[in-house]
Amino acid sequence: MVRAPNWLGDAIMALPAIGAVRRTFPRSNVAVGALPSIAPLFEEQSSAAPDEVIALEPRTEAATLRNGRFDLAILLPNSFRSAWVAKRAGIRHRWGLGTSGRRWLLTRRVRPLKGKVHQTARYLALMDGLGISGTEDQPRMSVTPPTVERAQSIFSKYAIDPSTKLVGFAPGAAYGHAKRWPPNRVAQLIAKLNEHGAACVLVGSAADRDAGREIESALPMSARVVNLIGRTDLRLLAGILERCQVFISNDSGAMHLAAALSVPVVAIFGPTDERVTAPLGNHDILLEQVFCRPCMLRDCPIDHRCMKRISADRVMTAAAGRLQLEPAVRSGERA
Repeated sequence: MVRAPNWLGDAIMALPAIGAVRRTFPRSNVAVGALPSIAPLFEEQSSAAPDEVIALEPRTEAATLRNGRFDLAILLPNSFRSAWVAKRAGIRHRWGLGTSGRRWLLTRRVRPLKGKVHQTARYLALMDGLGISGTEDQPRMSVTPPTVERAQSIFSKYAIDPSTKLVGFAPGAAYGHAKRWPPNRVAQLIAKLNEHGAACVLVGSAADRDAGREIESALPMSARVVNLIGRTDLRLLAGILERCQVFISNDSGAMHLAAALSVPVVAIFGPTDERVTAPLGNHDILLEQVFCRPCMLRDCPIDHRCMKRISADRVMTAAAGRLQLEPAVRSGERA
């Protein structure tokens, strides 16, 4: 049993490591255990496809794992709780990073890497320390045909045909408001993209609905945007993203999902560290190197300069390059 990380972005960055487990134990039953909000990710297609996906409710996690009668648990979360639950479940072999005061709960321990290391590389280093070699260095996914059909039904509902250029946006961020590019900038960018005939779609969790409303309020009456924030489950979200020609996002789980689906990403980084969580592959990483970043704070105590100094024109230039558009850039734009 591989215990998946609890956050969407981390779970996606762990796909190469989980795929390495799958290839190392080809004759074993390999299960992935994950929170119910994350488990559907592993039901789509990837090299990490397990034999079984187990949704783990926190209150009954130990009992669920005990019923699985697993011989080995590989723990990707670096938490005391994940090791304690595996021990309580009676899993004889428990492997993971020997940190967070849990060394005594593990039967095989690996020392964590030091310094600024991308999270995908960190998971692969754990596998290497356990004698599990990986052949992939970045997450890759594809969606199943039923997911494609579900997404297409959504596009049909909003009269978005297959020939329309579609740009996705993830304007929220689970970590905190400091990671959010200002909603009025998102609205400016949507208007610019509409001028070039592109349709735009907003995605995110229910917690991002306020950001969606702010964007819609700042849009001109003629703007074309489909607001799906809080209206998709994880698998439908993957189907929506797979259809996009480019995806514009703050540092978020949706950003990593789009990148794993081979969708070009324009990623806007502010308080978080792109060296650790940038989308892997051929993507555009936009940031403003102000003195205080990366601060890793949830809320900016000053003027949010790391995000506010990234203009809509700058993001439009990156998106236009991916869409093969000629952007109409107006200089000196500041909100």
